[in-house]
Parts: sequence; C-alpha cells; structure tokens
Amino acid sequence: QVQLAESGGGSVQAGGSLRLSCEASGSISGINTMSWHRQAPGKERELVARISRDGSSTYVESVKGRFTISRDKGTMYLQMNSLKFEDTAVYYCEAEGVYYTEDGTPIALRSWGRGTQVAVSS
Repeated sequence: QVQLAESGGGSVQAGGSLRLSCEASGSISGINTMSWHRQAPGKERELVARISRDGSSTYVESVKGRFTISRDKGTMYLQMNSLKFEDTAVYYCEAEGVYYTEDGTPIALRSWGRGTQVAVSS
C-alpha cells in the first residue's frame, strides 16, 4: 500500500503564494496518477489538479493559470500563486495505481493523505 503525507499549508494574504508537498511512501512504484483535492467549509470535496505518470496534467477551471502541479517520483507538489480567498480549504492528496502481492496478485491502490489547511485572507 501507499501512505501519503501533505505539508506546506498555512495562512497567506490574497495574492500570495504557497507550495504544497505530498510525499508518498510504501509501494510508490505502483502509483499511476496523483491528485490534489480540496474541501472548503460547508462544501463538497473537489478535484483541483491531477498528474499522470507521464507528466500530463489537468486542472479545475478556477485554478488554471495560477496553480501548477508537478511530480518527482513519489513526491507531488502544488505551486499556488495569486491565491484568492476562495482558495481557502483543506487540501488533500490522493494516489491511485496498482501494486502486486508477493504471489503476483494485482491489488488496486488508492490512498489519501490527512490534509493540510490553506487559509487565504482577503
């Protein structure tokens, strides 16, 4: 399995920047895609950005041009620039893929981190 740990959250004024990190440990060779999600108070969790093993990425419309997702082996980053009040949320990382047991049985992999708080003041 894979364990994920986020870091880099904090408080910042509107227009500022933060860089989130998500470090994976365990069966990281089985990870295919990694994603950042966020959940604001009273709202549903939403996908912010996703990056595949080949480096291709997608973003929710509201962060395009401001956020950049990247990945270096088992660590994923989210560079967040020009932050807005509405970016305030708990940010979670997710990993999906496949790992194999000792006898070669494939097991679907899906793990979540515990989240890191981002607070943007206007």
